[in-house]
Amino acid sequence: MTRAPSSIRRWAVFALALGGFGIGTTEFVAMGLLPNIADTLGVSEPTAGHVISAYALGVVVGAPLIAAITARVSRRTLLIGLMIAFTVGNAVTVLAPSYGLLMAARFVAGLPHGAYFGVAALVAAHLAGPRDRAKAVGQVMLGLSVANVLGVPAATWLGESLGWRVAFALVVVIGLLTILALVRFMPDLSDMRVTNPMTELGALARPQVWFTLLIGVVGFGGMFAFYTYLNSALTTVTGVSVSLVPVAMMLFGLGMVAGNIVGGYIADRSVPLGILIGLVATGVSLALFGLTLQNAWAAMILSFAIGLSGASTIPALQTRLMDVADDAQTLAAALNHSALNIANAAGAWLGGVVIAAGHGYRSPSILGALLTLAGIVMLGVALATARRTANRGTVAAAVTRP
Repeated sequence: MTRAPSSIRRWAVFALALGGFGIGTTEFVAMGLLPNIADTLGVSEPTAGHVISAYALGVVVGAPLIAAITARVSRRTLLIGLMIAFTVGNAVTVLAPSYGLLMAARFVAGLPHGAYFGVAALVAAHLAGPRDRAKAVGQVMLGLSVANVLGVPAATWLGESLGWRVAFALVVVIGLLTILALVRFMPDLSDMRVTNPMTELGALARPQVWFTLLIGVVGFGGMFAFYTYLNSALTTVTGVSVSLVPVAMMLFGLGMVAGNIVGGYIADRSVPLGILIGLVATGVSLALFGLTLQNAWAAMILSFAIGLSGASTIPALQTRLMDVADDAQTLAAALNHSALNIANAAGAWLGGVVIAAGHGYRSPSILGALLTLAGIVMLGVALATARRTANRGTVAAAVTRP
């Protein structure tokens, strides 16, 4: 793998990150506009909430399916095609006249999500070369983090001011700009090897792929348990004004931006160390948040710290999946985003369980710290298993050597 010239690499990664910005905006903006969507379509707010689940289901289904069936397609063509599908799904969201069609549109919009990020990570790593591949992956994921700081607040404001359809129209514009940027700035990538569906599906037979996905599901489940109930924790336990909740969420988003940058640098030096540092820092930050929640300053600072430490793990996890998948990298890289969406759903559900059990709004963060600890244990098991497998291979090679 050779490093692409800096000018080509810089603009190509920008185009990829712009797509991530659009995907991040559409994924989270619906959460803040559920009352508006419910009123427009004449359904209850909990029913309207199913559009979020429809998008997440699209991500989980689309990531492995698209990665496998498009294995022979040029990576450049695939990226452009995925962004076209994403833009069409959001355009139908804008025009959907009924709840049923809106559900279908959100499912379609979610289908390209995981495959896009998976392919984008592989392309960024390819263009950056071996020394800076994790940093390049972090730069692509930066689009998703910046969406939480800028895209989601801007789209939410537009949705509340002009109607929720306008928020998704903004996403359509971002999608169109991304398509143009990919066409203009993405090199032909003819030196990137394509595979075939059966080779890609071979990733599912690799234990280290499953170990890495489980680290993401368990470790990030803790962060999502915290984030889902951050609003209620701050207003009921800390006692801050509702007007300060967006500040905490913005600090969390800024932490994610910083985390993607820091995590990329660490992972380029050691991928396992990058995962370990990220998980340990996330667990400590979550535990401190739960223990010091009554202090508003501590809660705000730790919101930033949790975003930073959580996001710092993503480049390392994505890079490890690329390493352990061997020749099935596209499917493995795409599955990372299926795992993160499962973590989102599981974290929110488990957080709700401990609150309903009477443990209060501190409990999701404490639960999150425990889940992060479980992720660290899973990392230890994965590394020990990989070491044993490598040792057996060395012994077998020595025995069969003439």
